[in-house]
Amino acid sequence: MLTFLEDKIATPLGPLWVICDEQFNLRAVEWEEHSDRMEQLLVIHYGAQGFRRAASENPGGLSDKLRDYFDGNLSIIDTLPTATAGTPFQREVWKRLRDIPCGQVMHYGQLAEALGRAGAARAVGAANGANPVSIVVPCHRVIGRSGALTGYAGGVQRKEWLLRHEGYFLL
Repeated sequence: MLTFLEDKIATPLGPLWVICDEQFNLRAVEWEEHSDRMEQLLVIHYGAQGFRRAASENPGGLSDKLRDYFDGNLSIIDTLPTATAGTPFQREVWKRLRDIPCGQVMHYGQLAEALGRAGAARAVGAANGANPVSIVVPCHRVIGRSGALTGYAGGVQRKEWLLRHEGYFLL
């Protein structure tokens, strides 16, 4: 059975759950109001092998590092380790998301092309939406082809705030 260490931090956008394994690899980062979604993803990915959640203050320093991100140290998220479950395709999308530089965006079609899967924008969008480690795996950096802020599980207002925080100024 896996043990996940969990903490909840205050952010300018509301309380944020930080969940990692005992090796301090992030398994989930989710807004408190979307805890049900996070719990569903944990059960989908780890329910078969079993897991338990244990409260932990600042596990592995991850909570402090996420606070640093919100305080303006934007590059800190590039250093945070993740260990996500998911399908091979989802993990491929999530890995590529981490390559989008802070302050820049891609649209879903560009991300599909970067993965060598031109025409798979919808599948990329679905994988993006199933990302369990938001902010650190920066799914908020993917926008619609027209520039519209579409498809962020935490809400479009949070997506816009995160993009502005990272220096991407919307027109």
